[in-house]
Amino acid sequence: MRRSLITATLALSAALSAVALTGCSMSGGSSQDSMPSVGAPESAPQGELGYESSDGGAVSDDTAGIPVGPRIITTVQVTVTVDKPIDAADEAARIVDRAGGTVANRSERAASENEPGSAQLTLRIPSAKLTATLEELKDLGVARDTSIDSTDVTAQSEDLDARIAALRTSVDRLLDLMAKADSTDALIKIESALSERQADLESLESQKRNLDDQVQLSTVTLYLISERDTPAETPDTFWTGLVAGWTAFVGFLNAALVVLGVLVPWLIAAGIVTAIVLLWVRLARRRKAAQSE
Repeated sequence: MRRSLITATLALSAALSAVALTGCSMSGGSSQDSMPSVGAPESAPQGELGYESSDGGAVSDDTAGIPVGPRIITTVQVTVTVDKPIDAADEAARIVDRAGGTVANRSERAASENEPGSAQLTLRIPSAKLTATLEELKDLGVARDTSIDSTDVTAQSEDLDARIAALRTSVDRLLDLMAKADSTDALIKIESALSERQADLESLESQKRNLDDQVQLSTVTLYLISERDTPAETPDTFWTGLVAGWTAFVGFLNAALVVLGVLVPWLIAAGIVTAIVLLWVRLARRRKAAQSE
């Protein structure tokens, strides 16, 4: 009986252990099924991490400072014939001032009795108002010669923008490294590199400001002359040839009269000297003749 009771007890214990192990196995399997798989994360939607917008278009990089449209430097030279160049120069300065420009340089030749003078002005005019302002300047008199030169500097401007952006990023990184430097040696190296980057950045920014100024303000050289300073036109018809010939003839007569006026005093002086010499020769001959008798 004892032996049978022990055997039954051992069998019951084995059965209970088997049931417990089976339950643990099932519980472990269900827990594994309920946990999410650990693998590569799902790819983020395009547009959240990349440079594509939700509609597939590229997002422009505003930090690059790329200008919209071409950037043109315009220089103009214009010659205008006026009655009074000095007064016309004053009016030209007022026209440019109304347009928002400035007179960068001004030189004048003062008027005299025979010359009305002349003037030369270097003007900086906003490019957006160049055409209208140029027409007003031409209306000061008779526009004779106009020369316009345009240079596209878009590529140069974009290159400067890109280099400036890169240097600014480099300067910011060096400033961050300087704040985190833990040794004097590292701090000195960072300061040296930072000084070099900042000098290069200031140089490029100065070039960019100069370039932008030339783009925004066109340079106009204005020559104001009088009719007397105007070069003569080449005759191309019989009438213009006749007029040119008569003008040349009158000019020759005027020049001959001027030369004659200059020579008259010298001719009178030469005549007086000649008369004295002749008188002295005659007196000498008479004395010689009287002595021979």
